[in-house]
Amino acid sequence: MVLEEEYHVPVMLQECIEALDIKPCGTYVDVTFGGGGHSRAILNKLSPEGRLFAFDRDPDAVANVIDDERFCLIEENFDKLSESLRLYRATKVDGIIADLGISSHQIDCPERGFSTRFDAALDLRMDYHHGLTASDVVNSYSQQELCRVFAEYGELSNAYNISKLIISRQSEGIFSTSDLQNLLQRLAPKGKENKFFAKVFQALRIEVNQELEALKKMLSQSAGVLAEQGRLVVMSYHSLEDRIVKNFMKTGNCEGEIKKDFYGNIINDFEVLTRKPVVASEKEMQLNPRSRSAKLRVAQKRQRV
Repeated sequence: MVLEEEYHVPVMLQECIEALDIKPCGTYVDVTFGGGGHSRAILNKLSPEGRLFAFDRDPDAVANVIDDERFCLIEENFDKLSESLRLYRATKVDGIIADLGISSHQIDCPERGFSTRFDAALDLRMDYHHGLTASDVVNSYSQQELCRVFAEYGELSNAYNISKLIISRQSEGIFSTSDLQNLLQRLAPKGKENKFFAKVFQALRIEVNQELEALKKMLSQSAGVLAEQGRLVVMSYHSLEDRIVKNFMKTGNCEGEIKKDFYGNIINDFEVLTRKPVVASEKEMQLNPRSRSAKLRVAQKRQRV
């Protein structure tokens, strides 16, 4: 079993817990369980009548399950939020927290292929038992598909050249993290190699796990799951996620479309509580470099008039 502090150090833990505004007898959902840091902090605030449901599809996270009768770990992706909670008769909850991105454990585990620091199989799956690997993607996608992945999910200006180079190597195969890095080394801007490869791996990870689609589905289901005045607390680590979260909280949909009813009133179940995203303190950034890119946004479900 991996100790919680070794598995993952939660970013802005205190800020997240305060944002949930926890009611001791309430029902809460941690849709990104991981090492269980947020879940344990929530349980500390709950009375014996309170309940906490957590989601995680990573088999490694199961080892961190909390032995507490108030706690239930659901081994599913969070895009199954609504249907999974219905199975446990948790039709309305008081708060949902999502700490997006990948855990320190996933980054530091060489065989998962999440980090450019290790030579390992090019995997990048959150659930390493199911689905396409990153190796499958680079060896089977067309140039047009690869270009889309790197342009949209990596926001890489040279996505065309990246995809062209990968296509030229498909007959031989690209199977490891070093295979991919060695192939693309000539396209990495000098002095910015780490940033370049971080974006390449981010793009593949998002495609492999369908992360943005899953996020949109979870957010869209949150309005139906939350009780009135329930809190939605989401922490993102890159602009693609943050844009979706910001749009959803502001307009009630992930596209950011302002929709109005017959009387001209904006249709949105949520009230935004953070006009600007909350960011980590300088002290936390020094202690935990991963917190530098974190943006925390909070919204509350409106009361019906």
